[in-house]
Amino acid sequence: MTERIQPDKNLQNVVDELEQAPVNSHQAQQMQQQKNDRNRQDRVNHTKPKDYSNR
Repeated sequence: MTERIQPDKNLQNVVDELEQAPVNSHQAQQMQQQKNDRNRQDRVNHTKPKDYSNR
């Protein structure tokens, strides 16, 4: 049985984003803000809850 290997979806998204060139400063700012928002959400999703058991 032959198994098809699919490209990594996250890497494909990065490639797609890198291929986009902003046409003006406003679009460039919007693209940067989207990147910042994704990075912030990623940090929020990966923070460990505080341990309050010793209170």
